[in-house]
Amino acid sequence: MRLPFLILAMLAACPALAQNRPSTLTMTCGQNRQLVLAQGAIVLSTGGMTYDRFVADSRNCLPGQSTKRAMVPARDTPYCPLQICFDPSGERFIDD
Repeated sequence: MRLPFLILAMLAACPALAQNRPSTLTMTCGQNRQLVLAQGAIVLSTGGMTYDRFVADSRNCLPGQSTKRAMVPARDTPYCPLQICFDPSGERFIDD
């Protein structure tokens, strides 16, 4: 009786796993920057299976985190500057 339920639960989760996120490669650097500013924080694909969460400013980071520049590929340049959050103390934040 549990097996059919597990199979249904797994099938229901599959579309969430397959969702596409916007790619920095399909937009110009300016479009990427505008999207991040408009959203405040957004997860963008940076090519292949890589992605990151980009932020407009440190208000979109966890307490104690700061922002730092991350260079990502865009349609018009291989080095588009966006911002990501990081912990300046070097400690990692763990989501529970």
